[in-house]
Amino acid sequence: MMTLAGTLSLSSPAFEADGLIPVKYTCDGANLNPPLTVAGVPPATKSLVLIMDDPDAIKPAGRVWDHWLVFNLPPTTANLAENTVPAGVIGRNTGGQTAYQGPCPPDREHHYFFKLYALDTILDLTEGVNKKEIEQALADHILDQTELIGRYERLKQK
Repeated sequence: MMTLAGTLSLSSPAFEADGLIPVKYTCDGANLNPPLTVAGVPPATKSLVLIMDDPDAIKPAGRVWDHWLVFNLPPTTANLAENTVPAGVIGRNTGGQTAYQGPCPPDREHHYFFKLYALDTILDLTEGVNKKEIEQALADHILDQTELIGRYERLKQK
């Protein structure tokens, strides 16, 4: 593994770091992917990987819930627009979809991690692979990584 450069960053104009994810990006709203902004990609980057997961799902579900897996994003990616399919390859989330699946916690407020990796390679994987396969493939190729955390709690049922 290479030394991390520490310049990569991920943010969203829709919510602050550790802030609340707006309803429209969740199962209680339109279930759209939020807009994301990428900056500080190291010059040697060949591809980017984005993984969105919910480690708080371990308690009710018994495992981390993977919401969105996108790999082989171009290193020139500066923005992932709201409600779009990114210019990469989509992996299969825990719900069995090759698409964004918004926050939908069953029990309490959960934390959603948007993890971004800059890699020194293009992953030799096909659409529909799971997070474990992506993480195994990227493990020895990380130039830099960062994360953005958002929070969400389901709307109360009336």
